[in-house]
Amino acid sequence: MKYCEFKNGQTLLIREAVKKDAPGIIQYLYEIASESDFLTFGEGEISISVSEEEAFIEASAQTDNRLFIVAEINGKIVACLNFTGDTKPRKRHTGEFGVSVLRAYWDLGIGTQLVKYLISWAQASNVIRKINLRVREDNHRAIKLYSKLGFIKEGIITREFLVDGKFYDAVFMGLQID
Repeated sequence: MKYCEFKNGQTLLIREAVKKDAPGIIQYLYEIASESDFLTFGEGEISISVSEEEAFIEASAQTDNRLFIVAEINGKIVACLNFTGDTKPRKRHTGEFGVSVLRAYWDLGIGTQLVKYLISWAQASNVIRKINLRVREDNHRAIKLYSKLGFIKEGIITREFLVDGKFYDAVFMGLQID
């Protein structure tokens, strides 16, 4: 668990997701889906039950190479980060994450705090030795954030996203944990 205080006096709580968060996370996903085209899903593309979300949260908590965290302000989930490590023995030291923040909370540094939490968790895990991500090539704000935190551009994945009939490439980025 980690607390951060903003200049406006609000306090951000970052913590691992727990089973009782499932309804709030689903509501968050519905809300965020309509706010950005940079996500891997859009408005109306989320279909998950509370029990499915609870199972996902429990599986994340019980696996040493997975992390699911939420960020709250005044009890409201305003951001999420999910890191999933590979299941194969030769690759379980690697994984990929996704992070999102509600538009009303952009530019407060919440995304930065979540990724820093992930990096600290990975360093302490003695399991994760490489964090990967894919980001749409035109998401310059995100690329700048990841670069600032030490992620290196490792390649381009062409036609990774299809939004409103238009293809977008993805930048593959990685951070070695040693």
